[in-house]
Amino acid sequence: MAERLIGIDAGGTMTKVAVFDTAGREIGCESRPNKMLFPGPNRTERDPDAMWEATCEAIRLVMERTGTRPEDVAVVAPAGFGAGIFLVDAAGAVVRPGFVSTDSRSTGVIEAWRGAGLKAKVERMIQADIWPGQTLAILGWMSRHERETLPRTHRILGCKDFLRLRLTGQTATDATDAGCAGLIDTRTGQYSREALDLLGLGEWADRLPEILPSTAIAGHVTEEAARLTGLLAGTPVATGVYDVVGCSIASGLASPDQLGIVAGTFSINSTLHRRPTVDPLPTLQSPYPLDDLFIATIATPRSASNLEWFVKTMLPAEAERQRLEGGSIYDHCSALVAERLERESRMTFFPYLFGGPNGAPGGLVGAEARHDLGDVVRAIFEGIVFAHRSDVEQLLSGSEAAHPTSIRLAGGPARSSVWSQMFADALAMPLEIADGTEFGAKGTAMCGAVAVGLFPDLPAAIGSMVRIDRRFEPRPDHGARLDEAYHRYRRATQRLSEIFAEPPDKTRATLPNLVRA
Repeated sequence: MAERLIGIDAGGTMTKVAVFDTAGREIGCESRPNKMLFPGPNRTERDPDAMWEATCEAIRLVMERTGTRPEDVAVVAPAGFGAGIFLVDAAGAVVRPGFVSTDSRSTGVIEAWRGAGLKAKVERMIQADIWPGQTLAILGWMSRHERETLPRTHRILGCKDFLRLRLTGQTATDATDAGCAGLIDTRTGQYSREALDLLGLGEWADRLPEILPSTAIAGHVTEEAARLTGLLAGTPVATGVYDVVGCSIASGLASPDQLGIVAGTFSINSTLHRRPTVDPLPTLQSPYPLDDLFIATIATPRSASNLEWFVKTMLPAEAERQRLEGGSIYDHCSALVAERLERESRMTFFPYLFGGPNGAPGGLVGAEARHDLGDVVRAIFEGIVFAHRSDVEQLLSGSEAAHPTSIRLAGGPARSSVWSQMFADALAMPLEIADGTEFGAKGTAMCGAVAVGLFPDLPAAIGSMVRIDRRFEPRPDHGARLDEAYHRYRRATQRLSEIFAEPPDKTRATLPNLVRA
């Protein structure tokens, strides 16, 4: 009986393909980079067919290197970044490069909607914030600036849905991706035609794909896809979920008393609810494919990607030295922080390299001559934890907020014991980390396992495939120190936003005179 599961996770920078068994063990993983295209200011795009070619290569390699025969594969399930947009014509050909969810060209459209009083109205209809990389906002931009694309478009797809189209020849999506896209009434799980019409986007409605359950079989591998990937033609392909939900499932997030944190490119912080919440209004909200729950998420671009930037920009020589010695620069950073935790320091890092609140810039303040690399990396670790705490405080505010008592952590910081402990201390909750590394691929593969009947439902799949690997209890003494540093961080962020905010029009008008003087 075929019992190997293949999960695909096409993220912001890499497409990863992993093989799992039905006990949840990761047998192997291969990854290939996704090249980001920058066609103009505030624009981030991707060549969809190049992403498909990279996916095919990764599938072939991971099957070869894990000894997985085509007949061993029970199901393939895709995940990908949420929001953004991929457009295809009636033959399935790409209409234009895809928009990545970091694209922000629609900011002006959103501001116009705000000024007309439409933004708040629509947010109530979709039970989520409207933000620039969201599919709904991108459609608004295209209607104003790229109308020639509309008649060429047959289907509007998410990242994972494009890959599934290439695998099966069929177009579809699921409610998690449609919710992240801002296109559905979360309460019903169906497209909000009312919201589209109110924003003048009704003409796009008939180009939206069918919404299938995340744990359904959405098609089967075609002969062409089999030739390109090495898979067996006819292998079932599940609908799958977008990456945040995949990570949540693989973390074992299954109850409203849990807080899910994914620390990666974005600070992603989620809670589960019995009904959609609008107080607080989340950045993302969608049905959750487990026990009729809904997942509400606050997400900002202020997480571990800041450390990634620091390592690549400031520590390339050290990273190479660690590699040559058989080590990891990230393990080295964790060791440095562990040595510096007890040292008094007011150094503060602001993880706003990819955008801060109200224009606050990224940076490091409070450095002294006695400080060294360990103190700097400790400040970076703490600053990223503080960014998550700020988002969590927003998520847990309001009359409809959840009241979690424990944390499930995924992402790069989960691989560091010192950093994981810091999250537990700063948030004053026990923190648990599930086994495994490729959580997005694993979570969607678990949906695939349910789709082909290996498990009756996702709770059963979680029970068999997710095991807690590590647990961290909050330490009150460390928490008190982090509280003091956190409040300093918040006060400084407010001051920085005031200092670096764009001057009002009146001030700008006087600048030429100042220059001449």
